[in-house]
Amino acid sequence: MYVEVLLLAAIILIIMQYIGGFSINKFVDDNSVYFQKLKESDFEFYAKAKYGEAVNIDSLFNSRLKNGLIVSLLVGFLFISAFKNGVMFLILFGVFFVMFKLPYIQLKNYYKSHLHLIDTQLPYYLKNLEILIQHYTVPVALGKSVGDAPEIFKEGLKEMIEKINAGDSSIQPYMDFAKDFPVRDSMRMMRLLYRLGLGKQERKQEQLLTFSRNISALQQKAREARYKSRLDKMESKTMRMLVFTGIGVMALLLLSILQTFSGM
Repeated sequence: MYVEVLLLAAIILIIMQYIGGFSINKFVDDNSVYFQKLKESDFEFYAKAKYGEAVNIDSLFNSRLKNGLIVSLLVGFLFISAFKNGVMFLILFGVFFVMFKLPYIQLKNYYKSHLHLIDTQLPYYLKNLEILIQHYTVPVALGKSVGDAPEIFKEGLKEMIEKINAGDSSIQPYMDFAKDFPVRDSMRMMRLLYRLGLGKQERKQEQLLTFSRNISALQQKAREARYKSRLDKMESKTMRMLVFTGIGVMALLLLSILQTFSGM
């Protein structure tokens, strides 16, 4: 029964959209001034972090609104008989809010997991690069490092190398790479790498030593971050186990009490 109602509701929505009786797109566009107030202040930042600078923020935001409205309407059709109770309107608003917020939460989680991956892999890539720099110039070492670099860095490295080979001898290619991977130390390490490339041969060992010390500090931070992540996961699993155990004990106690009273 429910499946049939949902199919009917979907067909009605499609027909209304097609004949222009009710257009969700038009509704969103006509009320965009009000809907814009729902946009999170950091939504654009997270969207660009995942999809790049070319992403259409307004289109992405409007699709969130449309999806939320469509799901709310379908739920409304499904429980249309319950509209005598005003609580149903609150439930529909809750459905819309959840569907509207879900893509934002996914973008935020993607950004956090993306940064965590970069944060843990960057020190080890830089360590391999340091070994290559001992034998080659910085641009040549960068080119040779691409093959063994983690997948997450390869595209950014290729772009940086192309800019350097095209004749850009400024710090900009290095900074562009750091902006693509905005962890806490990427800017500083790219500046050190650029200076190392500019340094005279007699100062190379001194600068390389500074570079190496910074990489060692980053590796230590990465180890600590991995240890903390494992510890947090263990604590989370322990807490879930305690909660489920507590719920189970409470349920058994409740059943025991009910049986006791029913036997009296």
